[in-house]
Amino acid sequence: MTPRCLKTEFRKQDTAALLFSAPSIKAADEVSVISPTGYWRWSGRGTSILIERRAVWVNAGLLLALLLSGIAYLCLGSLTLGPREVISALAGQGDAMTGFMVQELRLPRLVAACLTGGAFALAGILMQTLARNRLATPGIIGIDNGATAFAVASVVGMSVSLAPSAMALTGAVTAAVLTFGLAAGSGTQGYRFIVAGIGVGAVFGAITQLLLARVAIDTANAAYPWTVGSLNARSGGSVQLLGIGLMLGFVAALALARSLTILRFSEATANGLGVNAKARRVQILLLSVVLTALAVAVAGPVGMVGLIGPEIARALSTPRHVPVVAATLAGALVMVLADLAGRTLLAPIELPVGIVTAIIGGPWLLWILMRPQRSHA
Repeated sequence: MTPRCLKTEFRKQDTAALLFSAPSIKAADEVSVISPTGYWRWSGRGTSILIERRAVWVNAGLLLALLLSGIAYLCLGSLTLGPREVISALAGQGDAMTGFMVQELRLPRLVAACLTGGAFALAGILMQTLARNRLATPGIIGIDNGATAFAVASVVGMSVSLAPSAMALTGAVTAAVLTFGLAAGSGTQGYRFIVAGIGVGAVFGAITQLLLARVAIDTANAAYPWTVGSLNARSGGSVQLLGIGLMLGFVAALALARSLTILRFSEATANGLGVNAKARRVQILLLSVVLTALAVAVAGPVGMVGLIGPEIARALSTPRHVPVVAATLAGALVMVLADLAGRTLLAPIELPVGIVTAIIGGPWLLWILMRPQRSHA
């Protein structure tokens, strides 16, 4: 084989690695298949699946960091516990005070932090890929504020525990529809979509403040956590609904992984590769809106997690694929660490997690704006 043919063959392998997250090859068609650089090949039952090595190590590292952060989260607080005490309390052993502290106070809040962080980050990377813009997170384009305004309205006007979830979903859908309408046919690409979302978010933010200004102080205090982002006001029903939604949304995002990678190219290229670009964009947008609404119903508008999580995942991963798993894990990790910092840094004063992420996310956003943009979303 000539050097020119070899070069062409390697280009074909690189293109396949870029466009297909789990390509399948019939073993009967090829006797010997050489794995592309950076991949493992798993063969079985007549098929061969390529697994990216770096993605495996990145996801394993983020998962380990999340587990260690979770242990630290359960140990630290107003009452500092040792790892052995925490493990004994999780197993139902030890004294009653420690068991109550771990199982009733810290563990449910840790679960809520993981779920909300993962949902925000997953929605963020979906929206960024859809818009092909690193700034197009649900928080920046107004979906967070829309969900928050409707959730606050439900708290101000109703006392049903599941009402914030339903109303947050309604508000998120409303904000998304308005943003698309104001983008005037430009779709989800370009800065016109971002500017329209910022305007929609500002309007819904003003509506939220107006609602809070016209009610009694006790009612306003009950709705306040949804305006800044806090895990103190979590509802058990909303957390369970978020857990189910995140599980289904994560599976759906994995199923759309190949389409997400292809949608980073032009619509003509996507259609030529067998992906219905318009239908996929609608599916991705709806998935992002639902995840954002469910997360806002639990923790309020903690918008910067949807920006920081995907950025961490992209920094650690290769540009060949959209790092869906890494972004979800990174978002959960950021949320856990931010809430831990809010609980412990100024103890006994507790900072809402939304304020902590805003303090971290502000400089991060400036860094993103000043840093040269990479070719992938």
